[in-house]
Parts: sequence; structure tokens; C-alpha cells
Amino acid sequence: MSKRAPVKKNDFIEEATFEDLTHDGNGVTKVEGYPLFVPDALPEEKGTVKVVKASKGYGFGKLMERTKESPKRQDPPCPIYHECGGCQIQHLTYEGQLEFKEKHVREVMTRIGKLDNIKVHPTLGMEEPWRYRNKAQVPVGEKDGRFVAGFYQKRSHEIIDMDKCIVQFEKNDEVIQHVKAICERLGIQPYDEANHRGTLRHIMTRTAYETGEVMVVLVTRTAKLPHKEKIVEELVKSIDGLKSVIQNVNSKKTNVIMGDETHVLWGQEVIYDYIGNIKFAISARSFYQVNPEQTRVLYEKALEYADLNGEETVIDAYCGIGTISLFLAQKAKKVYGVEIVPQAIDDAKNNAKLNEMNNVEFEVGPAEVVIPNWYEQGIQADVLVVDPPRKGCDEALLNTILSMRPKKVVYVSCNPSTLARDLRILEDGGYETLEVQPVDMFPQTMHVECVSQLILKG
Repeated sequence: MSKRAPVKKNDFIEEATFEDLTHDGNGVTKVEGYPLFVPDALPEEKGTVKVVKASKGYGFGKLMERTKESPKRQDPPCPIYHECGGCQIQHLTYEGQLEFKEKHVREVMTRIGKLDNIKVHPTLGMEEPWRYRNKAQVPVGEKDGRFVAGFYQKRSHEIIDMDKCIVQFEKNDEVIQHVKAICERLGIQPYDEANHRGTLRHIMTRTAYETGEVMVVLVTRTAKLPHKEKIVEELVKSIDGLKSVIQNVNSKKTNVIMGDETHVLWGQEVIYDYIGNIKFAISARSFYQVNPEQTRVLYEKALEYADLNGEETVIDAYCGIGTISLFLAQKAKKVYGVEIVPQAIDDAKNNAKLNEMNNVEFEVGPAEVVIPNWYEQGIQADVLVVDPPRKGCDEALLNTILSMRPKKVVYVSCNPSTLARDLRILEDGGYETLEVQPVDMFPQTMHVECVSQLILKG
């Protein structure tokens, strides 16, 4: 017989003690081992909790009164923090955020990877953990007859109208307000998600960190954009540094932001930015890290762990637009990059040309298919770098690494749980994990990136 939950809806838990945070920033308290997830509660805090939902394995609660406050609690500086779902831990001091991320990485290494003695370093954070995002994309809609653009309210598709977001570049805030005002003045119909009507779905903007170049992308439901020329004229007049105005058409009833059809309305197809000494061309649909300051920290750590002397052959699996590949090519004899997205490989090849780097080659396809083909052709990697999506490395790629046996593996990860799982597989296959370095790419959120260094035993 299945065990019943020790609490039910509307129960009150007195002096509940919070011991952890969930992936979405809720406090965790336990009743006879049964976890309750409670918004706006931090580890080390106590309070009275009302149970609002109780399923078999876990429940949700509401904090009615806080009787003990964490020394790491702070007032969130964002006025819409409690409504918006963009950040999860603005109420935790930045020092507390960095400590929590290190602890989280350490815990998953032990719990999932069974890697008890692994060296996990303190999280590399930012001096100024605000205004770090170089890209903003906001949904557009109508509320009480007004044109609104902002972020979705937590767990809903209700748009919170906003004029600034304190984790975005200030320039992006300014650009979005200009686009919003121009489109409202010209009577551009905002998208109605429920009825799949209207024209403008999303406003996206990118601002290059080093060059200051600005791109505006208007994501529309229809290919026809009324007053197109007038919109462009007003944008060019009002935005300093504007280099590119793009229209992307997404006619599908979907939550995916971008569609397949893209047109340049004015200016360049790309804007340019630098990470370190390397120049990148960034298109409307390019994947490019949103925190340029910490991207450099992350890639320099990957380069340090690769420990190149100029004689090595390096393979970069999941190479994207070639960001890590080109960083490695500065110090390696030869770099091969593979990526499943054709557009990304086109961008990577263009970025190699842009930097006059002739010691790097890119191929499109699944890493687990392309890399064994290279191996059969006699391409043997001294160092293999992986930077997979959140789900981690494909099992076939891990098996390829274990067959190929490069001397070093550098694993860049955006999900500590799948990283720990994959490190366990590589350890069992003959590798030793020397260290893991967490990097805070997304301050005020629960996300943490890691770079890990592995060497082949013996």
C-alpha cells in the first residue's frame, strides 16, 4: 500500500525549518522526510507554512510568517521581482548566491556522480552582478487597450509591462522602449496569443559589449509589416549605434520565439563583437553567450584546462558558432569543430575567416557520428572539448570519447546534474576528474555553468 503524505491541503506547519533551495528558487522544508516547496524562503530560515497543495511525493506551501531570517537575505532591488519569472534569487545576497552554487555543484558530484573526493572550486562571480545580459527578447501584447511589452508573470502567459530590467544592458532597455513607442504610435497590432491574431509577437535586441553595435529584431506573425519604412526611419533616428534592423516571421501557433524566415529591413545582416582578441559576427539567430564578461572567464578557464603548447590536435564537440573552437585555435596546432545546426556551422566558418584562422575546420552533423568518422580518417584528438546542451552528452559520444581516448577532456556544462552523470561514465571508462570550476554566468538566477578538467589515467 502506498504511503500517504504526512500533511494535507490547508494544514499549518509551525516552526518549519528551511534547508535547501529548488531549481526554481523555492525554499525546501521537510515534514517526516516529505518535502514542501515554499516560495520566498531561504536555507537557515524558520517560519509558519500553510500547505497549499499536497501530492504523494511532495507538496507546496505558502510562508505565512517568518520567525527566523537568514543573514544572507536582502531586499530584491527589482520592483517587479515577485511577479516576474526571470530571476529566482534576488532576495539572496550575491555572496550567498555564489556559495549556494558551489554547494549545489559539490552535492550533485557526490549524489549523482559518486565523486566524493573531487575538487570543486569556489564559484567565479562578477564584481557587478547586474546589467550583464547583452540580449533581450520580450513578448508583446495588449492589456486594457494598451500596447505592452515585458516578461511573463511567473507560471503564466500574462505579460508584465516594464520599462527596465536590471539584469539587461541599459542600452537594451532603451531600445525596447523606443521600439514599443514607435510601434504603438504607428498602430502596429500587438500579438493576441489566445486567438493567434495581430502582427508583432516579440521584440528582440542585441547590444555588442565591446563595439556597442545594436541589432533590433521584430518577430512578426505575418510577412506583411505595416509602416515598415516608417518604423525603420524612426529607429535609425532614435537609436545610437544601430547597425541592423531585422524582421523575423513566425506564423506558427507556438511558444518558440523565432520563425524560419528572416529579412534584413535596414543595415547589416550581423553585428560584430569581441571576446578577448577574437571577433565574432552575430546574426539574429546566432547562439551567442548573453553574459560577455563571464563568457571570457569561462573560455579562458577552458583554455587553461586544455593546457595547450601549440602541438595538439583538438576536437570541439557541440561547437556552435565556433566561440570555444577559435579560443582554442589561438594555442593549438589544429582544431576540428562539429555542430548539428547548419546555420551555426556557417557562422563558425565565417568567424574563422573573419579572424584569419586557417588551423580550424568545421563540419555539420551529430558529434557522435562525425567524430568516429574523423577517427576512421586518422584524426586523433589530444584534447577533446565538449559543451553540450542541458541534457548532457549523447551516450554514443561518451562511448566515442572512451574509444578514442584523448589524453585530456575539457567538459563545459550548463547543467551540473548531467555533468555529474557524464563524469561518472568517463571515470568508469578510465578518466580522472582533476577539478571542477563553477562559473556564475547568470547572477540572480539558479543557473550555474561549470568547466571540468579530466585526464586519461596512466
